[in-house]
Amino acid sequence: MRIAFDHSYARELPGAWEPTRPDTPPAPEMLYWNAELADELGLDADKADAAELARLFSGAELPAGAQPIAQAYAGHQFGGLSPSLGDGRALLLGEVTDRGGARRDIAFKGSGPTPFSRRGDGKAAVGPMLRELILGEAMQALGIPTTRALAVVATGEPVYRERPQRGAVLTRVAASHLRVGTFQYFAIRGEAEMLRKLADYTIARHYPELAGRDDRHLALLQAAAERQAALIARWMHAGFIHGVMNTDNMALSGETIDYGPCAFMDAHHPDTVFSSIDHQGRYAYGNQPAIAQWNLARFAETLLPLIAPDDPASAVPAATAVIEGFADRYREHWLAQARVKLGLDDARGGDDALLNDWLTLLAAQGVDHTLAWRYLADEAEGKSGRLAALFPAPDALEPWLKQWHARHVPRTRRPTDIAAAMRRANPLYIPRNHLVEEALAAAAERGDMAPTLALLEVLRRPFDERDGLDRYAQPAAAELAEGYRTFCGT
Repeated sequence: MRIAFDHSYARELPGAWEPTRPDTPPAPEMLYWNAELADELGLDADKADAAELARLFSGAELPAGAQPIAQAYAGHQFGGLSPSLGDGRALLLGEVTDRGGARRDIAFKGSGPTPFSRRGDGKAAVGPMLRELILGEAMQALGIPTTRALAVVATGEPVYRERPQRGAVLTRVAASHLRVGTFQYFAIRGEAEMLRKLADYTIARHYPELAGRDDRHLALLQAAAERQAALIARWMHAGFIHGVMNTDNMALSGETIDYGPCAFMDAHHPDTVFSSIDHQGRYAYGNQPAIAQWNLARFAETLLPLIAPDDPASAVPAATAVIEGFADRYREHWLAQARVKLGLDDARGGDDALLNDWLTLLAAQGVDHTLAWRYLADEAEGKSGRLAALFPAPDALEPWLKQWHARHVPRTRRPTDIAAAMRRANPLYIPRNHLVEEALAAAAERGDMAPTLALLEVLRRPFDERDGLDRYAQPAAAELAEGYRTFCGT
């Protein structure tokens, strides 16, 4: 199979990576091949059978032209700085230009140890790799910028965590793997020239409109903050909790990256945490906008010597203004997205209060986040049954509904058109945690991919209500949801 690889990262940023070879798996078996994504990337996979694809995307063989490297980066992990992290179980094979003209990384995850593994095995298990597949494809269908899985291959060997598990390699596609932590790696070492090269490479790859400007490095901070504001607002509206928002997991492309201990919440509550390692709730649902701002502040620190090379301290006020402005930019994105979800035609003062009152009501009543938003569309058509049934005390809903109906006056669209537009913005199907776990257990423990494939098929059309799929729309029973935790898989 031919892949037209380029290697601009390796070519232009020597010192930012280490050459590494993947381990050779004993018995690679294709569990999932994303034919749609392969076509989008322009891969000529049609001539390859499943066995060949399994060899090529597990490390048993390397696609022609691949030059695997492990990327270097640092990172603040739960607030503590680790000056040297890097790809401990990932390898960048190279870059391709997709059919739309965009440069995309193709990388392995779980293919074995690298110089950055820090005594780890560098391997991955079937369950966590399928989680990344499911969550990434769900985010893609929801319109949220994301990395995606091209392939998941079982390796035929065990990996050892709490117990032996089936090993797997995931092939991840990303706009790039440039992270805040990549900049931190060189800032910590005082390598100003590498920082400049890295910043200009990032600009050329993701923000080419800034290239050549005298203020391009401050503008890079502003542009990255804008993308993060839009991204986190989408996470919040979807009820998505990343779970491990370390600086090495903030992609400068503005994509969601690294689906480890992540999940979608059922009952709406700002303090919701799923990650088994987030003991203090640092990365709780409601904290995500503030953590994004914190991470961007760490990014700003790395850029100060580039913004004002002769006197980095003089760049602090301008960089600080960008960071302090993040909250307003996030709020604007959050409100703009909310108005669509609420079926509103225009922007008016008081919309933020209307939205906050809605979310406060959901939290107080313990109402399912996704279904509440979805069933609100029924109210636009005068149908109250499904939404009211979500509330333990339905009377508590009525005062807010009166405000919401009043906000729609004067009405410029027919009620049915408003409801239809709201349903296009509010999904019915998300990767419900109990269904994800059910699918992962079937694949990991019994080799049964049918539940995963069925779930993926539903999630590809999250906004279209379909007969016979009620179980995919409903949250888990309270006894299953209580105490639910997700794990990194490392």
